Amino acid sequence: MDSINRLASKCRPAVVSDQVLNSECAFTFHSPFTSSKGIVVNLETYVGTMEELAFAPNQKEEGLFVRIVKKRIPKEENGDNDDKMETTTAAAEAPTKLGIGVEGGFAAEDDKFEIVTTYSVVVMTSGNPSPSIETEQPYNDDTKASFSEAVVKLVDSVILHAGMTTQQDVKAWQLDTDEQILPSKYYADLPFVDNAVMIDPNPSSWACEKTGATDNLWLNLSDGYIGGGRKNWDGSGGSNGALDHFEETGSKYPLVVKLGTITADLNSADCYSYAKDEDGPVKIPNLAELLEKRGIKVASMQKTVKSTAELEVELNYNYDFNAITSAGTTLEPASGPGLQGLQNLGNSCYMNSILQMLLSVPELANRYGTKPNANVAEHPLLNSVKPKEAPTNLLAQTTKIGCALTSGVFAKPIIEEEKEKDAKEEEQKDNADTTTDPKYRLAPRMFKHLIGKDHVEFRTGQQQDAAQFLQYMLEQVDRAELKASKEPYFASKSETMHVSSHLFSFKTTDRLVCSGDGGVKYKGSSGAETVWSLPIPMDKAQVREGDAAATAPEVKRMKTDEEGAKDPPKPVPTVDFQALLDQWAAETNVDGIRWPHLQNAVHKAAQTTRFDNFPPYLILQIQRYQMGPDWQPMKLEVKLDIPQKIDLNNLRSKGPQDGETIIPEEEEAPAAAPNASSEINEGALCQLMDMGFSMNGCKRALTAVGGSDVEAAMNWVFEHNMDENFNDPLPEPSAAAPAPSGGGDSGVDEGVVMSLVESLGCFTPDQVRAALKETKGAADRAADWLFSHMDDLDGAIAALNSKAAGAAAAPKLPLEDGNAEYAMIGTVSHIGKNTGSGHYVAHMKRGDKWVIFNDEKVAYCEAPPLEHAYMYLFARNDATTNPNY
Repeated sequence: MDSINRLASKCRPAVVSDQVLNSECAFTFHSPFTSSKGIVVNLETYVGTMEELAFAPNQKEEGLFVRIVKKRIPKEENGDNDDKMETTTAAAEAPTKLGIGVEGGFAAEDDKFEIVTTYSVVVMTSGNPSPSIETEQPYNDDTKASFSEAVVKLVDSVILHAGMTTQQDVKAWQLDTDEQILPSKYYADLPFVDNAVMIDPNPSSWACEKTGATDNLWLNLSDGYIGGGRKNWDGSGGSNGALDHFEETGSKYPLVVKLGTITADLNSADCYSYAKDEDGPVKIPNLAELLEKRGIKVASMQKTVKSTAELEVELNYNYDFNAITSAGTTLEPASGPGLQGLQNLGNSCYMNSILQMLLSVPELANRYGTKPNANVAEHPLLNSVKPKEAPTNLLAQTTKIGCALTSGVFAKPIIEEEKEKDAKEEEQKDNADTTTDPKYRLAPRMFKHLIGKDHVEFRTGQQQDAAQFLQYMLEQVDRAELKASKEPYFASKSETMHVSSHLFSFKTTDRLVCSGDGGVKYKGSSGAETVWSLPIPMDKAQVREGDAAATAPEVKRMKTDEEGAKDPPKPVPTVDFQALLDQWAAETNVDGIRWPHLQNAVHKAAQTTRFDNFPPYLILQIQRYQMGPDWQPMKLEVKLDIPQKIDLNNLRSKGPQDGETIIPEEEEAPAAAPNASSEINEGALCQLMDMGFSMNGCKRALTAVGGSDVEAAMNWVFEHNMDENFNDPLPEPSAAAPAPSGGGDSGVDEGVVMSLVESLGCFTPDQVRAALKETKGAADRAADWLFSHMDDLDGAIAALNSKAAGAAAAPKLPLEDGNAEYAMIGTVSHIGKNTGSGHYVAHMKRGDKWVIFNDEKVAYCEAPPLEHAYMYLFARNDATTNPNY
């Protein structure tokens, strides 16, 4: 006890505001459930780790820890006899409320299992290869009296602390209709059409007045019209009669109620408002009065159909967590090295899918992963980081993910088909239990928190665009790699740092032919890109014979207010991948170019774009979204006929050719070049900026299309938002090149700087400039960045400056190149109407088999929905695994 008391005197009890990591290892996904050793939490730093990683590398230390070990034990099932339990119907057991751990909802883990937790106080000293245990004393109600009051207070403060992961997560989620659904603002003064329409109480007489459909019917509370529910995004669902009627009658009668959900308990009725400022479920306090005007006596009505909440519960309840179905085919579950799923933290499927894609690349799997079934604690990168720094070290957290995905150490067991039938039922029950066993569930909370904490969008719990996250993640990992390039782990690989994005980087060259004299100008891109984004030529899309209707690729997670579909969904057209290539490679005309070699005469230019190099891995993004009439991104319903093997050699830039007259290197500029004094319609600028784009980018878009055409400017934004200079300030009108603004070489719009200084009122111009540089000129994001770093603003700005200096000092490698023949090895697909909602899944090639990664669910897939994918990953055929990674 002397050593325990001595070390305890150096520690203080944890308080609520402390970050206590007591449920998971900071370096790996080992938890108190994983093994009999559990995890040990340092009582001085509050950081929990595996025993092997408890101390900083190569240092002689002694520390005081509390060991936490947990075990799940199935609870005894209550019942008078087994026969009664066996005959319990599924309907009786089915949840009736959309919630977990609430009455009528899904059973929480605590309802099915008893968690047995054991604690012990441990004194350890660092050692090689693992620490030495000097003393270990059990800590429980019976042994507490043997410890000093200071030790008891210290240990209890850690084991009873909510913990870092609990603070970022919640045990139960519930759709609480009483709190979330508000009364409609229109119910009190709702127009009532006295047209003598009365509703027959017999449900068999109800039908959609537009199509005759007899299910999913909604009654308009103003004029008594009965119409079908709205269509789904894929064409399935109801007849849309109720919504069409609302629009056809001038949008004057917004409130409807779902027939079949009306009972004496009016809280059970599904009510909806089609009004544009509500457009969602509502409460209608005077519902009984409105219904009585149509002859409906609520006291005598009975429920005959499922409510929308019940349909959503049924969708979740019936979802098969042990197999993923596609077109009626049950897929074979997969588990093991390279076949590990990741838990959805709530709209984190975009991140999970990108992690699965990137860590399927052999070089990145080698750098951040490990060999199958290897000890993840032995990864060299983890052994170079101090435990207290691990939660905030991006490379350590990336390695934590990589080792988990590649090792198979945390993969749950799968029932083998050849099991005896008489034992199979019990085995399957056990296997189902492993689905929720914490030792097999990997929640990437630390990585998500760390990678997104400085990003205005990725730090939220909202759904995000997977392609944007991929680019942002590569940028952040590159920066961290450059900062650590002198560390032994990276320095031993190569003298020159190979950042992760280098595997995907390519440049392009524009060939411009002057219409004035036929001279040719070759203009290379200023920076490398990592994603090749291709728009879809919808004019080339055709419905082919045998084309099926649109279906979600593998999994449907759509929230719907329909029970079924009456009208068959419309076939979805298909476009050939070659049409996308042809459109990208086609010659385009650029108007109004001023050519210095012709005394600044203005002539058109014929422009074509080609690749300078073909990287080992090519990431292709399909632009499946365009702006709809409501100025919201709208998904294009089209299938892409894309081969799994492609040859892009004809898209390589050939450079100057014999017989071409090469134009000298003077800069040519458009005659009406966008500049700081160009006339821009302020209203149009505000509309564009409201959509989330930077001021500089919006100014460039508007000046490119004449200054005021918002729709044309939006199209320009979608085509050019990946340009290197998209967020750069516009050049001054008299300058041949962008002139430095009042901020010297800050590269930001000084007008925006002064505007933010004045409007925010608490930041200096230098602080605002730093924030604008970090957010690429986006004023709203810069303001958010400033407020989120107020606790240590000077330190945050210093970190930005050091990052910029490190990037500038980094040696630049030549881009990798090779024969442009590629094979598809992965896809990321998006299910839903827009990138801000819906669901992402990844399909990756494992040997000659395709595997679907749907968060935690992993299965072999014979027919991956390649035609629906949003992003594709191709590997160059002649590329070999680069040992420098």
